[in-house]
Amino acid sequence: MRDDRRKPANSEDLLTWYDVHARDMPWRVPPADKLSGVRPDPYRVWLSEVMLQQTTVAAVRDYFQRFVTRWPTVQDLAAAEDGDVMGEWAGLGYYARARNLLKCARVVAIEHGGVFPTTLAGLLKLPGIGPYTGAAIASIAYDLPEVVVDGNVERVMARLHDVHDPLPGSKPQLTKLAGALTPDSRPGDYAQAVMDLGATICTPRNPACGICPWRDPCVARVEGTAAELPKKTPKKPKPTRLGIAYIARRSDGAYLLERRPDTGLLGGMLGWPGGAWSEEGAAEAPPMAANWQRLGTEARHTFTHFHLILEVRVAEVAMGTNPEVGQFIEPASFRPSDLPTVMRKAFDLALGAFDNAS
Repeated sequence: MRDDRRKPANSEDLLTWYDVHARDMPWRVPPADKLSGVRPDPYRVWLSEVMLQQTTVAAVRDYFQRFVTRWPTVQDLAAAEDGDVMGEWAGLGYYARARNLLKCARVVAIEHGGVFPTTLAGLLKLPGIGPYTGAAIASIAYDLPEVVVDGNVERVMARLHDVHDPLPGSKPQLTKLAGALTPDSRPGDYAQAVMDLGATICTPRNPACGICPWRDPCVARVEGTAAELPKKTPKKPKPTRLGIAYIARRSDGAYLLERRPDTGLLGGMLGWPGGAWSEEGAAEAPPMAANWQRLGTEARHTFTHFHLILEVRVAEVAMGTNPEVGQFIEPASFRPSDLPTVMRKAFDLALGAFDNAS
């Protein structure tokens, strides 16, 4: 039976915990520094939030450091070449984020004088900034009491209030519960505190309830249901699509690559020529006549909505070869690290075949 005499959750207890246990992030101003007057840089907050969408903190750290070293301000990023930014982004996935990153930087630089809007309404007008990212920037950068709800916050709220309705249907309810706890004082620190709590204490598996600052008011802990929350609607199985990656190396070491269209999957990224990816089978679409060799091996990758299996075919071609698709990239200008992950997997397989043939 639930004990209604329990102390309700409050932001003060969580902020006290956060002041001691806040995670060290390269884009974050620690609570002690904020107390002494250091303000968060909206550019760094925005950049980190875009990078962190559907990606882990561990994966983002090095990318973030490289970006802010190469482009320290939003004006620097706005002036960057598209290909350079897409190359630095390679490996983070969800490449539409990188395209929107550039669009947003240019709007901020050109239309706002390099200063991010200071209201949620203004932030939401920028390319690529949706409700979550806008609320996070408004809260963390400007200390506005906006409700910031990511996966960590959903999990904390579901357990704190013992919500058994499955996600994503329960998101409005969890957002309302999160809003009721969002304080007018230090809302930016509070937003980061709830996310830190979910990432380090109220974890998906084996939550450390014994050391949680919200241990006493947590209904799911009392009911013994914390480990099973939040509940989620079962996902449909992902389909598998098939394709072919044609990897040609010219006698001078140049590789044949194509820039994918700006819209669609891997938009704007360099990749190996090939036909459409289909569940029915791989489309034969060689970029030119050549002695294409089947490697008998595949590059496999999983995207958000489907699995992909790419058959890899390779060919050595002579100088003067004119492809129908793509262009040869000189060895000095080609960096495998600029390729999206699935294309780099295919390249690694092809490189072994080229080396063995040499």
